[in-house]
Amino acid sequence: MTLQPLLPFGGVAGWAFLQRTRERQLELVNATGPARRDADYFRENIGHIDTPEDLVADRRLLRVALGAFGLQDDIDNRFFIRKILEGGTLDPDSLANRLSDKRYFNLAKAFGFGDFDTPNTILSDFPDRILSEFRSQEFERGIGDQNPDMRLALGAERELKSILAKDTSDDGFWFFVMGTPPLRRVFEVALGLPQSLARLDVDQQLRVFRQKSEAVFGNGEINQFSDKQKREELVRRFLVRADSNVSSSGFSPAAAAVALLSNAVSPGGLFAR
Repeated sequence: MTLQPLLPFGGVAGWAFLQRTRERQLELVNATGPARRDADYFRENIGHIDTPEDLVADRRLLRVALGAFGLQDDIDNRFFIRKILEGGTLDPDSLANRLSDKRYFNLAKAFGFGDFDTPNTILSDFPDRILSEFRSQEFERGIGDQNPDMRLALGAERELKSILAKDTSDDGFWFFVMGTPPLRRVFEVALGLPQSLARLDVDQQLRVFRQKSEAVFGNGEINQFSDKQKREELVRRFLVRADSNVSSSGFSPAAAAVALLSNAVSPGGLFAR
């Protein structure tokens, strides 16, 4: 039996509850049978995986690998995933670089199949790094089953930390935000931007995000969110506005949130400009 995380409230009250209890809840959820068995199997077997073909052939390993990047719904798109892994990230024309959804880039970079003669799967700390992400994502999925907006909020804090650890320009940080669908949605709601913004040229989108961030937070740079208080301000603003949208329209954005989190870009999906 899988232990589900507890979320007794929504909105800012629910967020405060999770901030107090998240670490303990993570421990309890990960100690249950299915989660523990998945972790043990991955730890014992991932070091024997030398090629993308090997990985996609083992459904249990692939489930953890994809789940760590929020791509669990691609579990049956094995040919597509294999091509992403084979292409790596060092070639600017690789599939991972061409896809607008940067979760695929992160997956390919983490495993390193297409970039190095020896993949990262043999590294001693590799299982722990992937399992840490997988456990966080699984916890967030459990929360999302109860409140999709809260899942977006949890993911936003985690994704921002990951993005800000990258060696890139602030424009680069923004492009990662814009190319990570769940995180992008948090910014859209927090900044009061419509989803139709995505129809504009990517450089125009960047200008709009920067201008709105400057107007709302007093700073147009993503690196401001390296500060925990700024991340907290972003998340709380998102949750308040998300609740307000539900109250004013009578329609919950749950379906849109689930789609953003669950539906990965398919082989025929959009490519980045």
